[in-house]
Amino acid sequence: MRIDVLTLFPEMFGGVLTSSILKRASEQTPDPKDPTRHRSPAVSYHLTDIRQYTADKHGNVDQRPFGGGPGMVMQCQPIWDAVGAVEKQDPRVPRRIVMTPQGRRLDQRLVEELAREQRLMIIAGHYEGIDERVVRRLDPIDEISIGDYVLTGGELPAMVLIDAIVRLLPGVLGDEQSACHESFSQQIGGLLDHSHYTRPQVWQGMEVPDVLLSGDHAKIDAWRREQSQHRTAQRRPDLIDGASAQ
Repeated sequence: MRIDVLTLFPEMFGGVLTSSILKRASEQTPDPKDPTRHRSPAVSYHLTDIRQYTADKHGNVDQRPFGGGPGMVMQCQPIWDAVGAVEKQDPRVPRRIVMTPQGRRLDQRLVEELAREQRLMIIAGHYEGIDERVVRRLDPIDEISIGDYVLTGGELPAMVLIDAIVRLLPGVLGDEQSACHESFSQQIGGLLDHSHYTRPQVWQGMEVPDVLLSGDHAKIDAWRREQSQHRTAQRRPDLIDGASAQ
């Protein structure tokens, strides 16, 4: 997968994309079946500074909003030209995304859908927002929100989206089953994950549930399903209602 990010602040992404799983996903890794060979990276990241495409001699990319009001609005031209230039860098047609509080709320179902794409282009707005005309002109485009709150820009939401997607790409996680049994995954019916325990067996007087030490995998699976259902009913009953409606 290729992920393009169009932003006014590409430097914000450095630490995130060059650490942990997101870094490993963009590197060649040894083939576990043949250590002498390497697998191609699962993803490549490409950051573009929208400011490089402004036609304004002073480097401005924003102006005051028509109709008055506080703040500044990102202009159409720099975004339009940046998108056009970046799309030509690869023959694959990208799925366009703009991060905005007015968009569809991100959930695991959408993440899984986006993880099947070959190329994504994420536009991170800033200031009060983006001129609506360029968003319309770029249609088809997905408007995505990571929650009902407002941040200073689309950069952090873009990082959240990238992290959620990349970890689902084949070969990125050490165990391919890891992502199949997490909260919200379709494999567990969109419910919350069960509780987890590891060594030591006793910590500050609290013991690991006996069933997890039994070695009986059928009982363990049943316990985990029960835990998942109980935790979801207690903390997110809306998920159970949503699953029943499908």
